[in-house]
Amino acid sequence: MANASPAVRPAVLSDLIPGSRVRDVALVAGGAVLTGLAAQLTVPMWPVPVTGQTFAVMLVGAALGMNRAALSMILYTVVGVAGVPWFQGGTSGFGGATFGYVVGFIAAAALVGKLAERGGDRTAARTVGTMVLGNLVIYAFGLPVLMAVTGLGLGPALAAGVIPFLLGDAAKIAIAAGMLPAAWRLSRR
Repeated sequence: MANASPAVRPAVLSDLIPGSRVRDVALVAGGAVLTGLAAQLTVPMWPVPVTGQTFAVMLVGAALGMNRAALSMILYTVVGVAGVPWFQGGTSGFGGATFGYVVGFIAAAALVGKLAERGGDRTAARTVGTMVLGNLVIYAFGLPVLMAVTGLGLGPALAAGVIPFLLGDAAKIAIAAGMLPAAWRLSRR
């Protein structure tokens, strides 16, 4: 009598796509490209513009899982530093007031990916918690660099580099909280 092996539950949405290494390379590159495209959705502000990047970072993290998401953001960062103009507003290169946020994308994508692997994107409430933590990581990396580059103190840096983004980040989180659990429900059909 043959043993029936139990169905393996996918850890993240991208695990539903068949394949292995080629799939993973395509997903990592695709996540970087998505983030680069989202960076072009820009509302100018000083010293940090509002962009679609954080939304892309959170989606990439949740959809790809910790390792692939971190690699995707590393690729995004390295290629942007190398000169591809896909940072916010078509910029590229190393440094500047916003570069700490870009570095924070790597840690945030990894954290969101790890939490998603543990079910952090299966319900709206869990998705909200996962995304809030991811955004806090981005702020934790971005704020010190913003302060160092601009010479702003903590209060003015918070006023320039965090507070103006809270409403937009809340909206992005709300959209993700609707999208990700819905995608999981569709995948079970």
